[in-house]
Amino acid sequence: MQPNLTHLRQLEAESIHIIREVAASFERPVMLYSIGKDSSVLLHLARKAFYP
Repeated sequence: MQPNLTHLRQLEAESIHIIREVAASFERPVMLYSIGKDSSVLLHLARKAFYP
C-alpha cells in the first residue's frame, strides 16, 4: 500500500473515532448538511461510523 493512502486511512479512522465519541456525548445528536463538499465528506464518514 502506498504511504499516502495509509496516512489517509489513518486520518479517516481517527475522524470516525471522533464522530462516534462526540455522538455518544449527546442524547440526540444531529448533523447539519449543506450539500457542500465538506458536508458530503462528513456524511460519508458518519455513514461509515454508524451504518453496519
